[in-house]
Amino acid sequence: MPKASLKSIASYIPNKILSNSDLEKMVDTTDEWIVKRTGIKERRIANDDEQASDLGTKAAIKAVERANLKIEDIDALLVATLSPDYFTMPSTACKIAANLGLKDVTAFDVSAACTGFIYLLEQAKAFVESGLKKNVLIIGTEKTSSIIDYSDRSMCILFGDGAGAGVISLDDQNTILDIHTASNGNFGNLLMTQRAQKSSICHPLIMQMKGNEVFKIAVQTLSNDVVNILAKNNIDSKDIDLFIPHQANLRIIKAVQERLNLSDEKCVITVHKYGNTSAASIPMAMNDAYEEGRLKKGDLILLDAFGGGFTWGSALLKFGGENYKQ
Repeated sequence: MPKASLKSIASYIPNKILSNSDLEKMVDTTDEWIVKRTGIKERRIANDDEQASDLGTKAAIKAVERANLKIEDIDALLVATLSPDYFTMPSTACKIAANLGLKDVTAFDVSAACTGFIYLLEQAKAFVESGLKKNVLIIGTEKTSSIIDYSDRSMCILFGDGAGAGVISLDDQNTILDIHTASNGNFGNLLMTQRAQKSSICHPLIMQMKGNEVFKIAVQTLSNDVVNILAKNNIDSKDIDLFIPHQANLRIIKAVQERLNLSDEKCVITVHKYGNTSAASIPMAMNDAYEEGRLKKGDLILLDAFGGGFTWGSALLKFGGENYKQ
């Protein structure tokens, strides 16, 4: 019986680079300190006239093409973002649908922070396996630079902009094997975008984080989650072809990698060049591996992510897209 399959992956990376040396001129920090604490060397920043929908549109067009589909074949468009074009409406998904010329399709945003792309995978899997939809376009897109205080040295060093997209369709092989998502809102105050208590359309939304607390919870939660999903599916970590985690902090990634006893060759790391791109980070990292020839059709992939909410999740899938051709 056919099951949901990830038929393509693509990304869009803004051209502008914000390096650690650039940040040294903006706040009291050093390249050595940033790299030691986070593993980040640079991040990408969208242009002033680019919004999350613009970034997502560019990734989406490429993802549909790589799935050997036409735009009109898409019957649902799901977006994960914590930096939407508009505060509540229209959704960034509706904006991207309009950019693509799609009408009369299901389109909505998911707010699950850095776990957003895994939440989208779960939603899309349910859509196509239930028969409600045939081809679901999923997009993680972020312009985090729009909600960062660049005088806050604890936050401005971490985040970057970008987008990643994929198409979920039915297939009888190379399917999405399992997905786990979860949340615990009791920790919401540790990582959030703060708004004034009284309604004010002029009040900016600024991301805030209590980094040490988030780090400790993230390491423990992610380590347990990936071990559990492998055990549930009777898969040994040595059988994983690629581990593609959310790219938030190199120390978190390494802690989970060591828990799974995975070699560096099996771990995809892009945090050093893109920083934390929240919901876009997993598809962006996956696309890098794809275009480098590391990710091939049929490869068994393990994904994991942790984000504000708190939310977290993991996924096991065999990549269903065709091998990359330049």
